[in-house]
Amino acid sequence: MKLVIENLSKSFDSKKVLKDASYSFEKGTVYALLGRNGAGKTTLFRLITESIKKDDGEIYIEENGAKTPISFDDVFMMVAEPDLPKFLTGYEFIRFFIDANKENIKDLKDIDYYLDLVDFDEEDSHRLIQSYSTGMKNKIQMLMFLILKPRVILMDEPLTSLDVVVSLQMKKIIRQIHEDHIMIFSTHILQLAKDICDKIVLLSDKKLAGLDDSYLADPDFEDKLISILAGKKEEINLGEVHG
Repeated sequence: MKLVIENLSKSFDSKKVLKDASYSFEKGTVYALLGRNGAGKTTLFRLITESIKKDDGEIYIEENGAKTPISFDDVFMMVAEPDLPKFLTGYEFIRFFIDANKENIKDLKDIDYYLDLVDFDEEDSHRLIQSYSTGMKNKIQMLMFLILKPRVILMDEPLTSLDVVVSLQMKKIIRQIHEDHIMIFSTHILQLAKDICDKIVLLSDKKLAGLDDSYLADPDFEDKLISILAGKKEEINLGEVHG
């Protein structure tokens, strides 16, 4: 299964953000999407989730030779600062979420099973969400996609503001479930991309390009990547960057 981005273009007024961007993201691989601030990473995610309209191009799922346009049910997007209902407990919210999505949930388990998956403390689950830390709210987000099991999971800077323990727990979960999903991880933390992801995709000059796998094992990984994103392509072998 693949998520295919084909000749995707998007502008906001006179500002072109994406121009004929193309890439195929495969199931079972965790991708790091890297780009400078304002390069269009969040815009790309919003196009995939259909929260904004594309100007041109195609976004579809390819499986067993068949192409299916991306749909709302195919995708879950995890954000850095989730907006959850403050006056429900974590337990109540998960129960509400399950009830609202029953038709789309396969192999439904009980709530305690899901809480255990992310090491969510039982006492904390019965406190109001308004008292939760960012890390706890992000665990709730992870529960949402663990319950839904969408084809595509997008993570927009999800580990940026978490403490060390929660960050490690979330990294572990991502590695445990990645084989069943297409996972794309947007981050500006280069070491995090190296630690958690299998492949790196750059969003630069309004286009998408995959970085050769050898970069992840390179001791000068960060310096070379900074050079690429800064547009100093003369410092690298252009053959190492491919679409």
